[in-house]
Amino acid sequence: MNYEAERARRIKLSPAMAVSIRARELRAGGADIIDLSVGEPDFDTPAHVLDAAAAAMRAGQTHYTAADGTPELKDAIIGKFARENGLTFTRQEISAGNGAKQVIFNALMATLAPGDEILVPAPYWVSYTDMALLLGAMPSVVECPIEDGFKLTPEKLEISLTPATRWLFLNSPGNPSGAAYTRAELEALGEVLVRYPRVLILSDEIYEHIRHDGAEAPSFLTACPHLRERTVIVNGVSKAYAMTGWRIGYAAGPADLIKVMAKIQSQSTSNPCSISQAAAIAALTGPQDFITTAGAEYTARRDLVIEALSGIEGLRLRKPEGAFYAFAECKGLIDKHTPTGRALSNDAEVAEYLLEAAGVATVPGAAFGLSPCFRLSFAAARPLLASACSRIADAVAALEVGR
Repeated sequence: MNYEAERARRIKLSPAMAVSIRARELRAGGADIIDLSVGEPDFDTPAHVLDAAAAAMRAGQTHYTAADGTPELKDAIIGKFARENGLTFTRQEISAGNGAKQVIFNALMATLAPGDEILVPAPYWVSYTDMALLLGAMPSVVECPIEDGFKLTPEKLEISLTPATRWLFLNSPGNPSGAAYTRAELEALGEVLVRYPRVLILSDEIYEHIRHDGAEAPSFLTACPHLRERTVIVNGVSKAYAMTGWRIGYAAGPADLIKVMAKIQSQSTSNPCSISQAAAIAALTGPQDFITTAGAEYTARRDLVIEALSGIEGLRLRKPEGAFYAFAECKGLIDKHTPTGRALSNDAEVAEYLLEAAGVATVPGAAFGLSPCFRLSFAAARPLLASACSRIADAVAALEVGR
């Protein structure tokens, strides 16, 4: 019996998760695998956040809350935007959900109709396009290669917008590239968008606090306040505070849209975990030194990985301004042959070869809409990263030009 509805057939399992599952299977079979496929901080959640969660449980905060977040959590989010971004919101303009992924899905479900398009610069986070497909809309992908700094230009934006475009997605700093838009670059995009009043903007700022070398990564609304009534900012505590499993993301946007998003959430998951909400309040309002400490370590890891991979013939890299990913263009490896004589015809085969020959799990660029590339996460200890890069170098050195 086929249980899968047509809408479910439009989407696929998260490619990064699929690679991670494969890596675990190989490891369970005795293989020595370094898994750099999943984008998750390897640090523990800060102690004061754990203490706040325990205190909330002891205080009996174990019941239902408002569907899209407690007033206290919304106030903490409002305070974060005021303190860090110079942006002012009310509770009616804030929604908290079970991770940033849910609030993005809520926003799309609230607004998309069949035939609508979402405009997505590639490389992009893998879930954007599948969310649109699941809702009967169509992703329109704009390739932004390494020559463009993996960023959308005003010229490409202008020629890509159509009457069907409903959303533009921006992710800065971005997954998988780590590229961050400057204020001037966002302003230039805003000058184009002002001429297309039907287009809404989703600014995914989940990696806002993971920046390198003092890189600029302003909020979209800081650069384009005149587009406030068309913009939804998405953020959360997962990446900045090593709280991926706590599942708290949030959105700030027009009150009328936030109201619809809350209605949708009330009929799907209802409220995010009450204990996780208390923990998120502590993260947002408590000591922020964890961000500085973790950020310095991420930068050191980035430098290690970029230096090591840049020295490998056939790979081309751009030093990311933020996040914890290296996105390597591997055009120079395509059509080379493995020691067993198999030709590598695309980046999926390159990633498969690195897993099999080097024991390093990466994600092919095709998953992010831009080939031939592969992504690896440097949210791992430096000795592991050094070993992974050495293994990759050895595996690439073993490749041969056509036979």
